Amino acid sequence: MTVAASSDNTDFICTKMNLLNCPHIRTLHPMPTAGNSAQLNTNVSNIETNRCHSKQPATTIWLPILPTNMVLRVNINQIEPATRDWICKVQIVEIGRPRESLDKKCTFQNLILEDEEECQIKAVMYTDEIEQYAATLKLFHTYLISTARVKASQASYGKPIHKFYWILDKETVIEQIKPSHEVEKALPPPTKLNITTFDRIPHLMVDSAAEIDILAIVLHCGPQKNAGRSHHRCREITLCDNQKSQFLFTLWEDFGEIEGHEIASKMATEPDLLVILARSIGISTYQGLSLQTRYNSTLRVNPNYPQAVALINWAKENKTMLLGCPSEKTSTSSSTAPMILTTGGQQLLSIAEISSAPSMGIFYVEAEMAILDDFQDFCVLECSGCKQKKRTKDRKDFDCPKCNRKTSLVPRCSFQIDLIDNTATTTASISADLGEKILSMTAEDIFDITCTKRQSLSLTHVHEMLSNKVFTIQLRKSSWGSSNTTHTTLSILSYTEKKHAPQTTTDRTSKKIKPLEITEVEVITTTTAAASSNAPPKFEPPTPTKKV
Repeated sequence: MTVAASSDNTDFICTKMNLLNCPHIRTLHPMPTAGNSAQLNTNVSNIETNRCHSKQPATTIWLPILPTNMVLRVNINQIEPATRDWICKVQIVEIGRPRESLDKKCTFQNLILEDEEECQIKAVMYTDEIEQYAATLKLFHTYLISTARVKASQASYGKPIHKFYWILDKETVIEQIKPSHEVEKALPPPTKLNITTFDRIPHLMVDSAAEIDILAIVLHCGPQKNAGRSHHRCREITLCDNQKSQFLFTLWEDFGEIEGHEIASKMATEPDLLVILARSIGISTYQGLSLQTRYNSTLRVNPNYPQAVALINWAKENKTMLLGCPSEKTSTSSSTAPMILTTGGQQLLSIAEISSAPSMGIFYVEAEMAILDDFQDFCVLECSGCKQKKRTKDRKDFDCPKCNRKTSLVPRCSFQIDLIDNTATTTASISADLGEKILSMTAEDIFDITCTKRQSLSLTHVHEMLSNKVFTIQLRKSSWGSSNTTHTTLSILSYTEKKHAPQTTTDRTSKKIKPLEITEVEVITTTTAAASSNAPPKFEPPTPTKKV
């Protein structure tokens, strides 16, 4: 006898008489529908018949008796757009707040669902359904969901967690499994997190579409501000992991206003450091490497995952160290060297360590500063609109292709300064207000002396001011390439004088090295960059470009 199944797996080409006349067939009770799922384990009946009187060995074939109202009980990975009449038991493990679409034409809400096998999928609700299920759909509650619309995921806004996603619309049946349910039991609290650790982030920067989930401690939350000429609203926070690596995290638009405000409020009132779970966030090359919210991102403060609880407890035990305060209990038996911190809580590195480090990012050093090249150019001309540097000394107006209008060139202070500690010497660039402060003159004055009058600057007072002083310096290490050559540079973002006796330096010129120019090789980042400080910086760098 040949038994064939139709494409939708609900009807079999077989008559009831044929089934009854075949003595070696066993039958199973059908799977329950969404309405009678409580009878899953209570009304199963098996019918066993005698073996056929045949010379061939009897073979047992199991066939379900499928009624016309059959609903298949499946897991997430078994569901495709063509799958019909299915029911899936899931738990809501993430529920975002309602947000406006990019075109401002509708409101949507993202959810992440997890089944009994810990497979996850994204679900979306729109305006009417958001209001309809507002009181029903809750975080970590379990539901039986029947026949949601299944769509193929698009990679336009990043890499999805599953090749499909669900739309919960008016035709979807959603039944909540309550604790009092006798047969269907609620799923246990979730434990699965697809977390990207901080040390892996530098390896993902080549993929601009990458979206990651992170679990991190919040060290500092900045104020809401507007980003440059684009005037996009944002808020910058500093994150840290349990290896004390830091990243800058930019919360764009409503994320800064809502989640950012929540974080700032809790940091002001709660004694312990906060931990956030950020899903579907992007990676930016701003300040070497940084993180930022994307269109589908979600943020949750102090989630109750086991991993988050462990990190919250670790942050509570190490709060003093993380914030840079001296600890009353200093271990002398540790085999690892103690981490040296600035007064703001950032890790201090030596110049030799920064010069040899392959990663880009923000670093802090304690070093002397000196200008060893007295005959360099101490200013450049840049577009007054886009701030693009121009290779000219003529200040006449010109048509800027980036600003798309006629504009003028303005001088900006910019020069090279040498940094010296007891490990090495290297050269960094300093510009704008920081450079003017060291030279004690404005960019206009510098341009007038060096370009208009074609005279050299008198730096005697600068050498005297910098002599025998040690500074805490915030550096940004960045790279740029041309052809097969990659160049790496250091830029000073802020500096403050250290109030104690300076270190002894001898023969600065003989120690001067140039470790930051790499030719004929490609820079591969392998370590995590530090982010902005907990204390307000002396110099605020421009805000990164927003990506959805």
